[in-house]
Amino acid sequence: MSLHSDARPAGQPQAKRPPIPVKILISGGFGVGKTTTVGALSEISPLSTEAPMTSASIGVDDAGVASQKTTTTVAMDFGRVTIDESIILYMFGTPGQDRFGFMWNDLADGALGGVVLVDPSRLEDCFVALDYFESIKLPYVVAVNSFAGRATMTLDQVRHAVNVDPDVPVVAVDARDREQVKAVVLTLLRRILARAKARNQR
Repeated sequence: MSLHSDARPAGQPQAKRPPIPVKILISGGFGVGKTTTVGALSEISPLSTEAPMTSASIGVDDAGVASQKTTTTVAMDFGRVTIDESIILYMFGTPGQDRFGFMWNDLADGALGGVVLVDPSRLEDCFVALDYFESIKLPYVVAVNSFAGRATMTLDQVRHAVNVDPDVPVVAVDARDREQVKAVVLTLLRRILARAKARNQR
């Protein structure tokens, strides 16, 4: 018998396959809740590269008049969650400031999909992420985050305002709520799977 034979004694269980790594991006404008979203779902303490905002950011990093945000992500956020025995999800939160846009290509490398977080009172902030995902043909969902004291819109109003294709899911989320964030991610995974199936049937 060869030393490298794969033969197993009768009755010995077959070794489990390692879980498949799935990488997604969490994106959107500055202060929209990307760090909070990653932290809400991650089963490990999320890696965050937040730094205190200083006077140098005045007029550049604007989280809105109702925001109490005092830090900003200068590179990325990272979290991990086990979906089941076959899939481990890795979440990468993009920096929200345009001046860190040079990092997006590296963060998007190997990603299967993305979540674009939207603040209804600052819709224009999500357009950079939407345009980028469209340009690289990355499947995504639009998640409208809840903010106390800020303007609200219905999901239909948001869909019309951001002008995404009819097949792009537009869903509501409270970025602080683990179950709601999980529902958004599962919606994205279903969209990724549906696109993959459609591509294989061509």
